[in-house]
Amino acid sequence: MSWLPTASPDALAAVDVVVEPSVKDLGSFRVRRALPSKARQMVGPFIFLDHMGPARFEAGEGMDVRPHPHIGLATVTYLLEGSIVHRDNLGSLQEIVPGAVNWMTAGRGVAHSERTGEVARTVPRQVQGIQSWVALPRSREEDAPGFSHHPGDSLPVLQDRGIAARIVAGEAYGARSPVPVASRTLYVDASLDAGAALPLPDDHAERGAYVIEGEVEIAGEGYEAGRLLLFRPGDPVVLRALRPSRVLLVGGEPMDGPRHIWWNFVHSRKDRIEAAKADWRAGRFAPVPGDEREFIPLPD
Repeated sequence: MSWLPTASPDALAAVDVVVEPSVKDLGSFRVRRALPSKARQMVGPFIFLDHMGPARFEAGEGMDVRPHPHIGLATVTYLLEGSIVHRDNLGSLQEIVPGAVNWMTAGRGVAHSERTGEVARTVPRQVQGIQSWVALPRSREEDAPGFSHHPGDSLPVLQDRGIAARIVAGEAYGARSPVPVASRTLYVDASLDAGAALPLPDDHAERGAYVIEGEVEIAGEGYEAGRLLLFRPGDPVVLRALRPSRVLLVGGEPMDGPRHIWWNFVHSRKDRIEAAKADWRAGRFAPVPGDEREFIPLPD
């Protein structure tokens, strides 16, 4: 039996909102930021969605994101190409490669760094990935920080009719990822052959599709790579690949109220963000083992 749901061609719905990501040049690579946007702060728990790269690094070069802090969220790192070494002040040390997931719960406070590993720096390579943050429910914002890594072969991959769908986090199409989410979550990496049709799950209240590569058609309209497409709750939506394409499905249950965002801090209370700013400025976050010499200062 196919895992793909069916949708009546007579009832298919269109895109509700198209988000054109802002582009930020970080020197060695570009980032396309789809969330937050003027059109929408969050889609389900997702409050931050960056498509980084693709970036080309020559031998001896690499990515160096110095230690920095977070509160009130979980960071989700998912690579498409290359590798990154994660370190945090919990003592975690983990290289992430394409297909795997790094999930770091900041909760009441954590600091981490992300750099190209020493071995990877010895050869030319390309790096590309998705860096996202999910807001934590108010009841979980002050949880103890934690880190979990999930190799690619631990995540469910569903295949049928020219589609391969990896359930990165949460649940979709009757399959569930082992990643420990804090609220109901939709996060799927789907590769589609030309002509393949992917109905979106209808059991998540908020849904979006970020087109990583290729071009998809929805209700007769074409959408090229680099756009985040948002849909109305409950609408039957089908993505059809006009050429080989790769799409991220993101969403889940609406968060329990808006969130304040300042730098790397997310919280339902402004005073808590002010306290985190003071803690980072005063050096009250524990250092990151193996990466103690540098840090990103608090912005002015």
